[in-house]
Amino acid sequence: MSAKSPAVQRPAVLFVCVKNGGKSQLAAGLMKHEAGNAIAVTSAGTKPGTAINALSAEVLLDLGIDISDEKPKPLTEENMRAAGHVVVLGTEATVPALDGVEIEVWDTDEPSRRGIEGRARMELVRDDIHARVKDLKNRILASQ
Repeated sequence: MSAKSPAVQRPAVLFVCVKNGGKSQLAAGLMKHEAGNAIAVTSAGTKPGTAINALSAEVLLDLGIDISDEKPKPLTEENMRAAGHVVVLGTEATVPALDGVEIEVWDTDEPSRRGIEGRARMELVRDDIHARVKDLKNRILASQ
């Protein structure tokens, strides 16, 4: 018997939104915080913007999570396949179906529909996504 064990591949998840500056970055930051190194985490946008949403970064910093150095990245077939599990945040972004890639869509809370804007809105968005991330982390790790 060999002393070397085969490399165990970490489960991975790719979070997607349109600009990759707000919700998908929130989700990625929260998952990295919750799962540590147990899950490989990436994010992307269907039409990436140029910067991280300042309020998204600010409300994550309240939890000790710093995403200020992140940059929006484009969604590609390669990053979808590399993750194997894709989570689309909100209903504006659409991703192509790919064989072997699990896709789930989170119809996230949108407080602006209730007249809630600014930091209060972003805190509610963060908290909704945080609860969903915790559930996803548990599901992913339980399937290992």
